[in-house]
Amino acid sequence: METPMKPKNYLVESILVTIFCCLIFGIIGIVNASKVNSEYAAGNFAAAEEASRNAKKWTMWGLIVGLVGTILYIILMVAGVAGGAY
Repeated sequence: METPMKPKNYLVESILVTIFCCLIFGIIGIVNASKVNSEYAAGNFAAAEEASRNAKKWTMWGLIVGLVGTILYIILMVAGVAGGAY
């Protein structure tokens, strides 16, 4: 039986999302990304694939939330609502 390819773990992307965008979703992405390698090494290929999909999902949600939050903050700054403009 041939061993399937190891799925992408999205660890780097999860770390970057944690640092720059959204802490909570990034941490969930890191946890799932770390499961990919351990599940693959244990021979649980289906669980490794599922962990990879979850890592990608949470990393993308973290990126989206971070970008939307940043854009919303910039709009509020320009409008004078945020940033101390009275």
